[in-house]
Amino acid sequence: MLLKNNIPIGYIFGKIKYEILFVTIYGIAIEVIYQNFHITNISIPMTVPTVLGTIISLLLAFRSNQAYDRWWEARIIWGAIVNDSRSFARQIIFLMEDPFQPEHIEAFKHRIIKRQIAWCYALGKGLRKDDPMPLIRKFVSEEECEYLKDYDNKHVGLQQLHARDLNNALKQGWINPYQQIEIDRTITRLCDAMGKCERIKNTVFPSTYGLYIKMALHFFILLLPFGLVQLFGFLMVPVLIVITACFFLIEKMAIHLQDPFENKPTDTPVLTISRNIERDLKQMMKDKHVPSAYEPDAFFIL
Repeated sequence: MLLKNNIPIGYIFGKIKYEILFVTIYGIAIEVIYQNFHITNISIPMTVPTVLGTIISLLLAFRSNQAYDRWWEARIIWGAIVNDSRSFARQIIFLMEDPFQPEHIEAFKHRIIKRQIAWCYALGKGLRKDDPMPLIRKFVSEEECEYLKDYDNKHVGLQQLHARDLNNALKQGWINPYQQIEIDRTITRLCDAMGKCERIKNTVFPSTYGLYIKMALHFFILLLPFGLVQLFGFLMVPVLIVITACFFLIEKMAIHLQDPFENKPTDTPVLTISRNIERDLKQMMKDKHVPSAYEPDAFFIL
């Protein structure tokens, strides 16, 4: 996720450098032809590119809104994951008890809560198509790592382990059936959040819509110099660059926001959120090894 401060200009305009280079060369070529060869009939009324530009603006506005909705939905889902992870840890800590083997039950609680931390990292890494196992191994046993080898989506396997331990706790009498149902509801909400993230990840933004906008935008840019050349003369090229840069930047913004799990600066910061969940859950179970708060050293967090 981009932070509000210190976003470098090079990052912003670096996304459209090739488009701007093409527009500059194209604009200079039209200007040279107009000024040196005195071909005045190449100019067209500004009404033509104005109408086309208005239509493209509406299409870009719609696409930007839809892309932002996808990004914001992803952020809302991960906000729910934060809340449900805290609720899950609280339920495990205060609902499970065994007066005869308190040390055993405490180790059992810690194992489940650490697995929930691993689940958050596994989901974030899985959505970005990265291998989550190096992070998972920090929180679960070798036996559980072996169990996860049968799962392509490691976060699914971790939830299966949650369900197995919850069923075992019920059989041991550490929780009653009502408590088991409540904890299972929390796990179900986490599973729902997992499915929603995968839906966003696997649902491609309609490619034809983007293609039509790109075709219309390029046609608009090809026409625009012919409308500006007679009005601005030698200033046509910088005016052309400014106008087209605005359109290109809006298009790029929509493209980046529509896919919030691609390991880019504009992503939903799933790993940073997972780090915060790790801090909260370890503090809840009085763990001495609490990681420090994440301090970004760039203009974005992941």
